[in-house]
Amino acid sequence: MEEKVLTKNFGVKNSHRIDVYLERGGYQAVQKALQMDPDKILEEVKAANLRGRGGAGFPAGVKLGFVPKEVEKPKYLCANADEGEPGTFKDRYIMTHDPHLLIEGMIIISYCVGIHKAYVYIRGEYEHIAQQLEKALSEAYDKNYLGQNILNSGFDLDVFIHRGAGAYICGEETGLLESLEGKRGYPRLKPPFPAAIGLFQCPTVINNVETLSNIPQVILKGAQWFVNKGLPKDGGTRIFSVSGMVEKPGVYECPVGTSLKDIIYEYAGGLKEGKKLKAVIPGGLSAPILKPDEIDVPMDFDSLMEAGSMLGSASVMVIDQEKPILDVLRVISDFYSHESCGQCTPCRIGNSWINKIIHRLYREKGKKEDLDKIIRLASNMKGKTLCPLGDAAALPILSLTQKFREELETYTES
Repeated sequence: MEEKVLTKNFGVKNSHRIDVYLERGGYQAVQKALQMDPDKILEEVKAANLRGRGGAGFPAGVKLGFVPKEVEKPKYLCANADEGEPGTFKDRYIMTHDPHLLIEGMIIISYCVGIHKAYVYIRGEYEHIAQQLEKALSEAYDKNYLGQNILNSGFDLDVFIHRGAGAYICGEETGLLESLEGKRGYPRLKPPFPAAIGLFQCPTVINNVETLSNIPQVILKGAQWFVNKGLPKDGGTRIFSVSGMVEKPGVYECPVGTSLKDIIYEYAGGLKEGKKLKAVIPGGLSAPILKPDEIDVPMDFDSLMEAGSMLGSASVMVIDQEKPILDVLRVISDFYSHESCGQCTPCRIGNSWINKIIHRLYREKGKKEDLDKIIRLASNMKGKTLCPLGDAAALPILSLTQKFREELETYTES
């Protein structure tokens, strides 16, 4: 049986309590890290080839290395717990079952970079989880893992929780920063990047919950151990959120590079009621769709990119043959037209018009040219917006319209 890294405490009674976490080896990595040179921690994270688990897959160690060392301004850490990608619920499970794992990762990264103030930006709908995190932080303060002079190391760190207001756009790192500063969650123009000019115009590290939760094991067991858990250029394990028409929906921790086919048929038990597979969204709603003959692919960033999709948030959504593809297209379009912040014209207008066309196909027979219009509008969004939301909407809409054009034409007149 594969050794669990991130989910080893899932299902353990009171795993969210610090006493249970300590009994099971928790905070040992912090004790080790506080005795290390910060540069050595950075080298270890880089060598682990830990890629960001939030969607883009940027190497976490490289990202940390962008933060300037000698600056007069304070530095900040933001844990991105917004988790607004439809079909994604892995971070929720980490924060519910093992909140101290996230906190421990935040302490190590803060010590490594020289950060004394950190924030957890959590989506507004996660009210119960936010309350649980508050209790976990209080426990960590009581045990001197947070606060002043942590474990007599001379290092200070305070962590705060900030609740979002339910906007998907605030999962984008610069939109998150704007929201955290009390402004409307509009993405910023990049460069400058947050590592240099981020929260309150100061150097800022922004990492996803799952990314930060990997840090303790990287430090405790070493970079090579972590790399061996996954692939040479993409180390570790990943938590896959599996939903849709499968026998056992849920979260599954698998080595990076596990086949998408195995995740669906071995881990999640295959399709319900003997239904046939029609398509799979492999990395959250923003990932291009894959047809049944395309799912024998390793679940890592590079392999899925070559297959014409992306790993994203590792959210696997399974669609069976009985589901009309127009329903899937409508759900995607409804979501992105609603969540577009409106700052960029291609995204604001493109998503709105695509949504109107799709709803017209529902109400009455459209024209075959409508599908060409959808493709043209989506193509005009791709790569032409300040943040990735334009691409996030365009990519799945393009793949659905192109791969299932024959089915969609049944909703049109000649």
